[in-house]
Amino acid sequence: MLRGTLCRRSARLVPALGCLGSRQKHTLPDLPYDYGALEPHINAQIMQLHHSKHHAAYVNNLNVTEERYKEALAKGDVTTQVALQPALKFNGGGHINHTIFWTNLSPNGGGEPKGELLEAIKRDFGSFEKFKEKLTAVSVGVQGSGWGWLGFDQEQGRLRVAACSNQDPLQGTTGQLWKRKLLSGIMAKKPEGTRLHAGAAKKCISPT
Repeated sequence: MLRGTLCRRSARLVPALGCLGSRQKHTLPDLPYDYGALEPHINAQIMQLHHSKHHAAYVNNLNVTEERYKEALAKGDVTTQVALQPALKFNGGGHINHTIFWTNLSPNGGGEPKGELLEAIKRDFGSFEKFKEKLTAVSVGVQGSGWGWLGFDQEQGRLRVAACSNQDPLQGTTGQLWKRKLLSGIMAKKPEGTRLHAGAAKKCISPT
């Protein structure tokens, strides 16, 4: 049931990266709530800036980079193809990660998760509190900006916490097959920043 629930939630995400041969442009996904819906935990100005400017920049840069990559493919320009791959990874990852992040927040979120997710957290981490400590510790260890993720590792059949530098996607960083990214502690450059951000986010994270 847990795998099925996670899969259904994944289906609601806007597809972040498509085939380079497709002419369809990536677009900024609409939020399922207003910018001010998460106050007082995350204020409307921060939400608007992060979504309409920060996330939008990843989308725009991804579209530009993909166009340049398709031109390089058509010309057989391998040097340019290789040179563009870091930009594809950075902007594509930024689009994927933020798209997932928005769907994990809810005006009606907060508190401990329930049902199978909570049982899986207890099974794999001991308790919800121990999970939060683990996520914070892993996120603090990221150099510069990065992400701390809780995901389901299909190969091991359990939940795992993983850290990703910059905008690296979870699966691209670990090389593992992940079913779904669940919760995140985001972009912290020092311990107090991680704790503050996680403290605000846990009030808004959807528990289901």
